[in-house]
Amino acid sequence: MKPSEGSKNKGKVWYWLLVVPFMGTLFPSFYASATPTLWGWPFFYWYQFMWVLISAALTGIVYFAAKK
Repeated sequence: MKPSEGSKNKGKVWYWLLVVPFMGTLFPSFYASATPTLWGWPFFYWYQFMWVLISAALTGIVYFAAKK
């Protein structure tokens, strides 16, 4: 293996972080409920919105980490 190939494979490890939001939203039966509420929002909505924010943060982390 050439040194440049090792660095390419090392950058690809960061892509595994993108699996986390997928797994968090894969089973809607887990979060398909109205309680607990957060500021009047049912659990179903605020749970999904939480994953939107987490996904954006993880995408940024993966982008900058894999870019190097």
